[in-house]
Amino acid sequence: MTETHSAICRICPAYCQIIAHVEDGKLTKVTGDKDDPYFQGYTCPKGRALPEQHNNPNRLLHCKVRNTDGGFDTIASETAMDEVASKLQAIIEQHGPRAVAVYGGTGQVSSPVAPSVAVSFLMGIGSPMHFTSSTIDQPGKHIAMAAHGLWNAGEVSFDSADSWIVVGANPVISKASGAPGNNPAKRLKDAQQRGMALIVIDPRQTETAKRAHIHLQAKPGEDPAVLAGLLHVIINEELHDKAFVAEDVEGFAALKEHVQPYNPDYVAERADISAEQLIEAARVYAAAVGKQGRGGAVTLGTGPNMSLHGSLSEYLGYCLMSVCGYWPREGDTVTKPNVLTPAYVAKAQARPPYKGWDYPEKMRVRNLSKTASGMPTAALADEMLLEGEGQVRALICLAGNPMMAWPDQAKTYKALQNLDLLVVLDHHMTATAELAHYVIPPKLSLETPATTQLCESNKHYGYGLGFDQPYASYAPAIVEPPEGSDVVEEWAFFYGLAQRMGLTLFVASQSGWDKFQESDPAFGLLDMENKPTTDDLHEILTSNARVPLAEVKKHRGGKIYDVQETVQPKDPGFEGKLCVGNDMMMAELDEVYRETESAEQDYPFKLICRRLNTVINSGGREIVKGSTKNYNPAFMHPADMEALGLQDGDEINISSPHNRIRGIVEADGSLRRGLVSMPHAFGGNPGTDDDKVREVGSNTGRLVSVEKRYDPLTGIPQMSNIPVRVNRC
Repeated sequence: MTETHSAICRICPAYCQIIAHVEDGKLTKVTGDKDDPYFQGYTCPKGRALPEQHNNPNRLLHCKVRNTDGGFDTIASETAMDEVASKLQAIIEQHGPRAVAVYGGTGQVSSPVAPSVAVSFLMGIGSPMHFTSSTIDQPGKHIAMAAHGLWNAGEVSFDSADSWIVVGANPVISKASGAPGNNPAKRLKDAQQRGMALIVIDPRQTETAKRAHIHLQAKPGEDPAVLAGLLHVIINEELHDKAFVAEDVEGFAALKEHVQPYNPDYVAERADISAEQLIEAARVYAAAVGKQGRGGAVTLGTGPNMSLHGSLSEYLGYCLMSVCGYWPREGDTVTKPNVLTPAYVAKAQARPPYKGWDYPEKMRVRNLSKTASGMPTAALADEMLLEGEGQVRALICLAGNPMMAWPDQAKTYKALQNLDLLVVLDHHMTATAELAHYVIPPKLSLETPATTQLCESNKHYGYGLGFDQPYASYAPAIVEPPEGSDVVEEWAFFYGLAQRMGLTLFVASQSGWDKFQESDPAFGLLDMENKPTTDDLHEILTSNARVPLAEVKKHRGGKIYDVQETVQPKDPGFEGKLCVGNDMMMAELDEVYRETESAEQDYPFKLICRRLNTVINSGGREIVKGSTKNYNPAFMHPADMEALGLQDGDEINISSPHNRIRGIVEADGSLRRGLVSMPHAFGGNPGTDDDKVREVGSNTGRLVSVEKRYDPLTGIPQMSNIPVRVNRC
C-alpha cells in the first residue's frame, strides 16, 4: 500500500516542500508538492534522489571502529559513545579542552538541531574550536556585513526589484545566492517578464548568465575591479541617491576617491570586457534610484569568495546597494518579517558597522583568529600538525568531509592521520571516514522531524538568502530507519557523550542565545537524565518564534503566513550610518589596482570552480541521479582543447605550482578561453584515485596551498582562479 506524506527536503538549504511516497514503510519516490503555496511543486534532481539515498545498499547502518589491522569492525552505538567519551576525557585531561575540535560541513542542513547541540558540547568542555564550511566557502559575506553595517529594515523584495546583479553565482543550478530558491529559473523568468534587468558577472556563460540582460564575461578574479568600475560610473555620472547617502551613509568621499582609477577603459582592458557594456550595466542598475520600494540587489557566490579578495568583492556589492539607496524605506512592506524566528521591529535606519575580525580566539599559524564568519577552517590542519600547547588532537566531523572539502588536500590527509581521535558522523564511507577511528551513521533526513527555521535564518548569512516570503513548514519523521539498523541522530551522539562526561547541554533559539550568553542558567537547558526528543529540541529552537510552532504544525505542508509588517520610521535623533569607505577595504581596493597579472608561462590556464545540478559539494556523490558520470569533468573551451590535441573523454594531467591531479576533459563553449572549469569536492584520498578518476573524479583542493595567497582575515586560500598547466596523460 502506497502512502503519501508532506515533507521537507533537506538535501540543501533551499528546504523545498515535497511529497514523500512510502510503500510498506519504505521511501519509494519523491515529487514536488503542487499544493504548497511557496514551492508550487518544484523539486530538483537532488531532492528527487532521496529514495536512492535512504535505500542505498552502501548506506552505513551500524557504527564502525578501526581495528589493529587498519580495517573496521562493527560496534554498538552505545559502546561507541562509551569509548569515544572515555578517549575525549583522557585527551582533555592531558592536553586541555582546546585539543578537541568539531567541524561541521554543509550536510548539517539535514539535521538542523545538531549544530546547536555540538556548540553546546564544546562550550561544556571549554573548547572554542568550532569550525564550519562557511570559512572555506563564502566567508567574505560576514566580513563585508561587519565593515558596511546592516539595514534594519531588511532587503528589497525580489518581486519588485528593477535590477539584480549576480556575481560568480549560478542560482539556476545552486538554488542559492542570486535568486530565491523556490524554482530559481522560473523566479528569474517571471521577474524579467515584469521588467527586471538581470546583470551577471561571470567568466562562464552559466545557465543563469544565459538569461541575463547584460553578461559581463570578465576574466576570473576581476570581480573587485568590475564592481569598482560600476561604482565609478554611478558616482561620476551622479546617478547615486544623493539624499540617502547624505542621510544614512558615511565614507562616500573615500569611496569616490578610491574608485577613481577604475574608469571604464581601465576596467575593460583589465577584465577583458566591453567598456560600453560596463557603462550600460551601471546605468541600468542605477535606473531605479529614487523609486521607493524598488531598486535592486547585488549577490555573490563561491566564485568571487574563493578567488581571493572575496571580502572586498562582497563589500563593494553592499556599497553599490547603499550608494543607490536600494534599501526599504519607511512605509514599505517588510520582505522577510520572520515566522519561526523571533518577531522584530523593522526601522528605516542603519545598524552601524560592528567588529568583524580579530576576535580573541587566536590560531597558532598565519596570525589568524576567529572572525564574524567563524573560526578559519583553512588553519585547522595546521592546528593538528603543529606540536605544542594547544595542538588539536581530536576532531569530530559533523556531516562534513574534510578530505574532499578542505583546501591543501595533502596537508589535510597528513593532519587527519596525525590525530589521536577522529570521529566521523556520516551515512556512507567517505574519504574522511576511511581515516577515522570511529564512524557513526546517523538517521537520514526523512527519518527525523524538521522545520523550515534553518532556511528562514539563512537571511543572516547573506543578502538574498532564505525565504523571501513569510513561509514556514513542519514535517514529522516520514519513515523509520531500516529494520535492524543501529543509527544515531547527530545531536543525540553529542548528547550521549555529554551524559557520559557529566556535562549539561543547552539548545538556544536565535533570540535566546544572547540570554544564555548572559548566563541565565535555566534557559534552554536539556534534561540530561531523561533524553529529550528531536521535537522537544525544535520546540526550544522556536520558543521565541513570531508564529508558534504549534500553529505551524496544524498545517499539512507549508503555508505563507499573514504576518505582514511595515517599515517604521527612524528613531528620533538616531545617527548611525552604513559605511561605504571602510579603511581596510579601501586599502585592499588600492592594492588590487597595484596588482599586475603575473606571466606564469609554465601555468597558462586558470582553474575555476562550478556547480553541478546533481550534487552539493561532496553530498550526493553516492546517489548520482540524472547523470551517468561519477566524476567531475574538467571543462575547457573547444578551441583550447583543439590546440592541445584533446578530445572529449581524454585523461589529462592538471598541475598547479603546488600539486597535480588527473582529470577527464570535456568541451564547454560557454567558457572563456584559457580556463579549466571543475566542480570541487570530488576525488579520493591521495595515492588512491589516479587510476580511478572515472569512478571518483578529481580533487581540486589538492592543487591549493593554505600557506600561499590567502585572505589575511579568514584564511581562505585561493581555491578558484588557480594557475594550472594542462597536458594529455
